[in-house]
Amino acid sequence: MFYELFREILSSVRRNKLRTALTGFSVAWGIFMLIFLLGAGNGLINAQVQATDRYLANSMVASGGRTSKAYDGLGAGRGISLRRQDMATTDSVFAGVVRRVAAVYDKGGVTIASADNYMTGQTLSGVYPADREINKRQVVQGRFINDIDMKERRKVAVVSEDQARELWPQGGSPVGKAVRADGLVWRVVGVYRGDGMVQATDVFCPHTTVCAIYGAGDRVGNIEFTFGGLETEAQNDAFEADYTAKLNLNHRAAPDDASAVWLWNRFMGNIQMAKGIAMLRTALWVVGLLTLLSGIVGVSNIMLIAVRERTREFGIRKAIGAGPWAILRLVVAESVAITAVFGYIGMLCGIAANEYMAAAIGRTQVDTGLFKATMFADPTVGIGVCLQATLVIIAAGTLAGLAPARRAARVRPIEAMREH
Repeated sequence: MFYELFREILSSVRRNKLRTALTGFSVAWGIFMLIFLLGAGNGLINAQVQATDRYLANSMVASGGRTSKAYDGLGAGRGISLRRQDMATTDSVFAGVVRRVAAVYDKGGVTIASADNYMTGQTLSGVYPADREINKRQVVQGRFINDIDMKERRKVAVVSEDQARELWPQGGSPVGKAVRADGLVWRVVGVYRGDGMVQATDVFCPHTTVCAIYGAGDRVGNIEFTFGGLETEAQNDAFEADYTAKLNLNHRAAPDDASAVWLWNRFMGNIQMAKGIAMLRTALWVVGLLTLLSGIVGVSNIMLIAVRERTREFGIRKAIGAGPWAILRLVVAESVAITAVFGYIGMLCGIAANEYMAAAIGRTQVDTGLFKATMFADPTVGIGVCLQATLVIIAAGTLAGLAPARRAARVRPIEAMREH
């Protein structure tokens, strides 16, 4: 029975090659565009996710700004520098939320040199050991700054891979070697890998050492900390308002002055990014499904035309004993066969296009000279999504062929014989 049905479908396809080709193209194109669009969208999304994954999601960075309004007898426009009192406030007043507190004090425009080479425009960055966790520093050789370095104010440094290659081009590990910065000698204890987004010009040193050398006093630079228990936007907004108000009061600034202390909440940034990604995914699916719908409409129209052209044939079949179910089965089977074959072809073409994108531009970066930005990363779609899309269009092709099939099954032999 299945063999005979296959022969009948094949015979119909051979008699109507152009019609079948046009129908199949609309189906294959719909599947191809859906998979291609999802792959391209995933490439953009993955690049953004990688960019935000450079920092610990549940972390914040506070930095001093400039007052925008008068308060407590002081005028607007005062510069605010965060101090140890602000770190203490962060650690004690907000102990229920804040987990680890650290600080970053930068000294820019520094020239660093080895015995034979030097680099200008570098930054001595005084950090706490927690900075490695908060900013996901990847140490590839040696170690990072530790608590003993902080306590003893050691002159130790962690350089980047780029700096190591420039200062010691002959190769080998720089760990244990000396590097000069601002007339002082620092011992290299580690090498870290840059994130590829910005030029790795930071030389990480103990926060206490950098602050002591450059006379920071009780200034600490930027405060960074991890937190927990803030799960919703409302909770984060309330914490941010309370936190900045407390730090503002430490500096006799208005509690509601949003410019006095700046706060970068990376968790909220991730929430906004997730919303944007969800909107992009929805838009891609809508466009893809509309493209699929055009293919389904094409199948339905072509099958209606096919039934109209074969009315006489169906009448003869019924006259010699074929039942309505046989006619219905034939039309639906032809619709399913065309949709399945060309849907599979479209799926393979879509997967091939995504693989080509992944190989050609899957790690595309824009280099501005100051930083590198990954614009496209891994533009692929899971095989499960591809199979689901193909099964959807096969099911839709079945439904699209059902209406003309029912019309063909209701054809009366005497009326069919009068056609043409």
